[in-house]
Amino acid sequence: MTPPAVGFFDSGLGGTTVARAFLRLRPRAPVFYVADWEHCPYGGRPDPDIRARALEIGAELLEERGCAMLVVACNSASAVALDALRAAHPGVPVVGMEPAVKPAAAMSRTGCVGILATAHTLRGRLFRETAARHAAGVRVETAVGEGFVELAEAGDVSSPAARETAARVLAPLLAARCDPIVLGCTHYPLLLPLLRAVAPEARFLDPAEAVARRAASLWDALAAAAR
Repeated sequence: MTPPAVGFFDSGLGGTTVARAFLRLRPRAPVFYVADWEHCPYGGRPDPDIRARALEIGAELLEERGCAMLVVACNSASAVALDALRAAHPGVPVVGMEPAVKPAAAMSRTGCVGILATAHTLRGRLFRETAARHAAGVRVETAVGEGFVELAEAGDVSSPAARETAARVLAPLLAARCDPIVLGCTHYPLLLPLLRAVAPEARFLDPAEAVARRAASLWDALAAAAR
């Protein structure tokens, strides 16, 4: 029997960080990946546009490609469209990206946590609720990774312009002594060589592994039900 397929999508390459983490855990799982390059990046687009694209891509993966589960491997799309996707496909597991405030707060050595994300993620209900629920006892500082998605898509992790952009974005988080700094966009882990070069003393937290573990657990249940 063919194992259940999983559909991943993002505005571009960022979601591959989550898909790869999932495949390391479940290498037998059939995976479909949609990179919506025509509309990349999502971060600067109006909420209704992102929601419409998410619903269109979700329908393609679930109804046309036959996927049994959907992973919204994009923080901006998760913030804007997760509820709409779940309402449109009741009974289908839909996994989204969540700001990793809880693990960041637990591991902080300074009492200050940094969240590096898109504007959509930072103003979204999911981030506000997660921060309110899990950030007790720590201060949360935020910064928008302006230009980071474009650098990640271009694979630019070393040019002078890239270093200048990263230094400018990270400056307020470093000044606040944030530890760790959460990478709240799936594109940002692709820039880790750049971020570590600019801020070698900082610790960065990538939520992809935690999301992949959640997706793997749901996939196990689907696979068991299909036997």
